[in-house]
Amino acid sequence: MTSTANDTPRTPQRVLVTGATGKLGRAVVRHLRDVGLDVLAVDRAAAADARDVSGEFLLCDLTDYGQALEAVTGTVDEHGPVDAVVHLAAVPAPGLRPNAATFANNATATYNVFAACRAAGVKQVVWASSETVLGLPFDTLPPYAPVDEEYAPRPESTYSLAKALEEEMARHFCRWDPELVMVGLRFSNVMDVEDYAAFPSFQDDPQLRRWNLWGYIDARDGAQAVERGLRHDVPGAEVFVIANADTVMLRPSAELMAEVFPDVPLRREVAGTETLLGIDKARRVLGYEPRHSWRDHVEGARDA
Repeated sequence: MTSTANDTPRTPQRVLVTGATGKLGRAVVRHLRDVGLDVLAVDRAAAADARDVSGEFLLCDLTDYGQALEAVTGTVDEHGPVDAVVHLAAVPAPGLRPNAATFANNATATYNVFAACRAAGVKQVVWASSETVLGLPFDTLPPYAPVDEEYAPRPESTYSLAKALEEEMARHFCRWDPELVMVGLRFSNVMDVEDYAAFPSFQDDPQLRRWNLWGYIDARDGAQAVERGLRHDVPGAEVFVIANADTVMLRPSAELMAEVFPDVPLRREVAGTETLLGIDKARRVLGYEPRHSWRDHVEGARDA
């Protein structure tokens, strides 16, 4: 890792991961431990299967600032301080809880984690934003495709509104602390390998997955993006679209756009089944490169 402008190296060794028992959280904890980092896994619910999140674990309700502060500062008995935080904990999608409950949980937990990091002097934060801030489910047409980070957030749900406000919060936390590095990852729809069995059912009706331009993110590639976010060393708040390199469809992406979104211009040539959730910035700035595809797990899909 390179050093920052003040020559203080940022090499996180002990990382707190919130939302550790969720689909993405499990993959992130495994990946970070596999690359040699010391991980404190945090969630307010234990994993259904203890093998999902082995090792150091803390039950913690992040909507309580005192609990968040203890977790980040390492003042909980038998748990030491951390030097980086990955914040994934949230009600994970719209419609799972009443709107006000979703907002109260997600916005409060994120504020508490950000504020606890500031109080503890933690300078490296990666957190889960969402593809929804791009305007999902695109009932109002996106301005262009592939969609990217260049246009302003367009939240269309309470869940997405909270995510957009989290991004704004991060910008102000970084304004208050010029040494702070905050990386927001706008994750697409997270998939485990077992989820790919359903992908053939999408093929006959392109409307089924139009809501996010047929995007997805393999949990293992999501974990790779988190690691790369932890190694980003430029102070300030930055957000990145994180998706896989392809879509969930076998049909070419340009053909899908012409049929389903004929009034949305393509800003550049889109080759084959290339993702329409633009990951160019993540590739350029973070060095992110997806390594997995659903096509590797569904018979006949790779050759279609």
